[in-house]
Amino acid sequence: MFQKGLKDVVAVQTSIASVDGDRGELRYRGQRVDEVIEGRSFEETAYFLWHGRFPSAQEAEELTEQLIRYRLLPPHIIEMAQLLPPGSSVMDSLRTLVSAFTHHMFTKLPSAEQAVAITAALPVLTAMVYRFQKGEDIIQPRNDLGHTANYLWMLDGLEPSAAQVEALETYLKLTMEHGMNASTFAARVTISTESDLASAITSALGTMKGPLHGGAPSGVIDLLDEIGNPENISQVILSKLEKGEKIMGFGHRVYRTEDPRSIILREKCLALQGKDPWLDLAVVAETEIIRLLNAHKPGRALYTNVEFYAAAIMRSIDMPSELFTPTFSIARIVGWTAHALEQQQDNVIFRPQSEYIGNN
Repeated sequence: MFQKGLKDVVAVQTSIASVDGDRGELRYRGQRVDEVIEGRSFEETAYFLWHGRFPSAQEAEELTEQLIRYRLLPPHIIEMAQLLPPGSSVMDSLRTLVSAFTHHMFTKLPSAEQAVAITAALPVLTAMVYRFQKGEDIIQPRNDLGHTANYLWMLDGLEPSAAQVEALETYLKLTMEHGMNASTFAARVTISTESDLASAITSALGTMKGPLHGGAPSGVIDLLDEIGNPENISQVILSKLEKGEKIMGFGHRVYRTEDPRSIILREKCLALQGKDPWLDLAVVAETEIIRLLNAHKPGRALYTNVEFYAAAIMRSIDMPSELFTPTFSIARIVGWTAHALEQQQDNVIFRPQSEYIGNN
């Protein structure tokens, strides 16, 4: 049976995550995502997705040490980054540099350690490329900072506030994994050929770059910038509705009810209320926009998606727009590597059929 784009075709059985769009539910390893991430760090959540259980105190310490160790990039990677053409996008640069991890020292590592190494390297690569593009030197990583805080540090050399780290880390934990999306499928297809992990991540990055998938929340940021303060919400939204314009950050292709990730990000913004004006604005704006949408589009049941609060978080930490999709990738690489490891454990090469419709 032909299904364009393989829509609704089951090609993989996985124990990593499940997405229930009708119930508005995302589960990591069978547990609701809110239960998984509550009170846990990026590092602990990544371990859970890779191994199916939370780390012991010793395992958590060992993982942290590994992530710190692999922040130090091989010299040839830094040299390659300096040779990239000016004006290359960050995603193009990341794809090129990650492909260069197929060197003998990396490929000699066990697969599980390769996953840790490339997860540790991606935010460092992102910060390095971003700074090179601005004509600035690399900021060296700090061993006293966690995964998320160190990423923010390496972007501009300013120690991030606890609120900034908490907000971004919540976003990263929530977007690590989301079922058989396009980039995850690309990673599994590549690894199914018995190719290497770096090649699988290169495929995933190339797929994530596409605007139909990477979905940077720039449109939501434009909306929040246009609103500016709570007094302008109704005027801005009503004007857009009268013109038939789409309200960015509302509605989702999978979820028919509230996006569970959006709910958690909203709660995080509420918990940080008063600590950042953009997070405060997002909370107020969501309530008023939903009221206006329900009045003008009754029966549509439009809810905020993860991009709405992701945009508020990116705006609150002054994240440049060219880093939105790379930052998404810094989270999703955990899911990519988890799926690659799972594929290796019970591998069959992907080889779907095609239906010829040309001239006879």
